Amino acid sequence: MSRGICPRVNSFDSVRILALVIFAVNAIEADKHSCYEVRAAFQQRYIGPLHLVPEKPYKDADLQICKHQGPSCCNKKMEESYQTAVRRETLQKIESYTYELENMLSSQLDTFQDMFQYLLSFSQGHLSSLLEGTYSSLSRQALPHVNQLFSSLSLYLRGANISVEMTIHKFFNNIFPLVYTRLINPGIEESVTTSSTMGDCLRMIRQDVKPFGNHPVTVAQELAEVLEAGRQLSLALDKGLEVINATEHANLSRECVKGLAKMVYCSHCRGLTLIKPCAGYCLNVMRGCLASMAELDQPWRTYISFLKKLTLAMAGHHSLELAMLGVRGHVNEALLYAQSHGPLITATVDKVCGLSTREPPGMWSVRPEVTTLTSPSPSTSSASHILPEERLARFAHLKREFLGQLQRYKSFFNALPEMLCEGEYIVDDSTCWGGDGVVESYLDRIVKNGLHAQRQNPEVKVRTMDPTIAEFKKRLEHFNQETQEKFPNLNEIEVWEEVGSGEEQGSTADCDDEDGCQSSGDGDEQNYIINGKTSDGGKPGGDNTQESPPKPPAVKVVGGSPPISWQQPWCLVLLFAGLCLKWLVI
Repeated sequence: MSRGICPRVNSFDSVRILALVIFAVNAIEADKHSCYEVRAAFQQRYIGPLHLVPEKPYKDADLQICKHQGPSCCNKKMEESYQTAVRRETLQKIESYTYELENMLSSQLDTFQDMFQYLLSFSQGHLSSLLEGTYSSLSRQALPHVNQLFSSLSLYLRGANISVEMTIHKFFNNIFPLVYTRLINPGIEESVTTSSTMGDCLRMIRQDVKPFGNHPVTVAQELAEVLEAGRQLSLALDKGLEVINATEHANLSRECVKGLAKMVYCSHCRGLTLIKPCAGYCLNVMRGCLASMAELDQPWRTYISFLKKLTLAMAGHHSLELAMLGVRGHVNEALLYAQSHGPLITATVDKVCGLSTREPPGMWSVRPEVTTLTSPSPSTSSASHILPEERLARFAHLKREFLGQLQRYKSFFNALPEMLCEGEYIVDDSTCWGGDGVVESYLDRIVKNGLHAQRQNPEVKVRTMDPTIAEFKKRLEHFNQETQEKFPNLNEIEVWEEVGSGEEQGSTADCDDEDGCQSSGDGDEQNYIINGKTSDGGKPGGDNTQESPPKPPAVKVVGGSPPISWQQPWCLVLLFAGLCLKWLVI
C-alpha cells in the first residue's frame, strides 16, 4: 500500500535533486555578487555610459559619497554621473510643481487683460454710440479723442507710465472747443477751429471755467481708483511669474547635490535599486536643498494676500465694470451741463479769450435735441444690456475661481520639500534607506524650513542664501511695500467673505499672517509624526487617548524591499528544493 501511495525515489533521482539544489545555491550566490540590477537601473534612468558599471562588486577607495566598507557596485565615475543625474531630476521635479503655479498666474494675467480690453472696448463703443446718436454735430470731430482716451487707458492697464486723471482731463480739454462751437454756440464753428488760437485758449481755460461741472473730476476719480487696482494686479501677476521663473532655474549647491545623490543612488551601490529613502531623511535633504527658497515664504504669503485683495478692489461688487459703463453717463451729463449753462460759459470765455459771439437774442432757445441716459435711443438700448447679462456672471466666476486657486498656493515654498518627497517613500513600509544603510526608521532630528533652522541639518550643510533667490526675495518685498503704500486701505478688505460657500465652516483659509495666524508652512509649523517621531525630532507628547495624532504627510514608496525573512538566500534554496522534490515524487 505504501509503495503505491509514495513511490520509491531511486539513486538517479537523488542525484538530480542534489544537482538542482547545488545549482540554485550557486545561482543565488552568483546573483548576490553581481551588479546586474545596478547596470539595469543605470541604463533605464539614463544616468551615464553603461561601461562605467562593473560586472561584480568590488572595493574602491576613491568613493567620496557612497562610502562603504564592503564590496560596492559603484566607483568614482559613477558617483559623478549620479550627481549629474540627480541634479537634473530634482530640477525637473521642481519645475513640474512650479509649472501649475506658473500656468495659473500666466493664464490669469491673460484672462484679466482680455477682460480689461473687453470692458475698454465695450465702454468705447458705448460712448461712441452716444455721440453719434445724440450729439451728431460734434461726433465726427470728437471720435478721435474718444479713441485716444481709451487707447491711453489700455496702455495704463498694461503698465505704461500714464496718469488716469490727466488722461480724462485731456479728453475733456480736447472736446471743449467742439462743445463750445457746436452745442453752446452752434453758429460760430466756422470762425473757431480746434487748431486755431481760440481753440487753444478754450482747451487751456477748461478746468478753470468748468463748463462740464464736476463730472470730469468724478469720472477721473472713479476710473483712477479701479484702474489703478487693475494695473497693480497685472504688475503683481508679472512679479509672481518672475519669482517662479527664478525658482525653476535655482542653483543647487554642491552640498545639496551630494546629499541628493547619497539619498537617491547610494543604495544602488549595494544592489538595492528598489528601496526608497526614509520619510524624515528625505525631508531633511530636501529642506536643506531648498533652504533659500523657504526664505521666500513670508514675502510670498504677503504677496498672495495682496493678490486676493487687489482682485477684490478691482472686481469686487463689479467695481470695474460699473466704472467703465459709467463713462458714457458721465460724458452725457457733462454735455447736458454745458448746454444748460451756456450763457455763463460764453460770457466767461468772451472775457478770457476775447471772442464776441454776437449771438442773436433768441439763440439760446435753439438747442439740439438731447436724449439722456434715462431714455436711451433704440440704437443703443440693446447694446447697453449686453455686458450685465452676458459678462457680469462670467467676471464674478473668474474672480471666485482665482481667489480659490490663490489660497492653495499660499504656503507653496514651505510645502515644496514635502511635495518633492511625496513620491519617494511609503510611510507604512517596514524598512527604508537611511543614507548609510537599510533601517527600520530614521532616527535623526527632522529640522524645520528656513536658513536658520537648517544650520542643524544632519544631512546637508547649508551656509548662505542663494544670491539669485535673495535678489528676487528683495524685489518681492519691495513690490509688497509699494503696493501697501499705494493702497493703504487694502488691509480693510475682508478677502474670504467674497469667496462664498466654497470654504468649509471652521476653515482657517481666511487666516492671513497679517491677522497674527500661523499656518503649517511657516516657521512655527505643526509637527508631523514620522516613524514615531515629530518633525522637529522629538517624541510625540500629550494625552492622545481621545484625539488621533496628526496625519503624516501624504508620501509613499515606489518599490521597496521585500520582508526581511525572504531576503535570506537559504530560505529560497529550501523552497526551491522542496518544489523539486514535489515534482519528482509526483
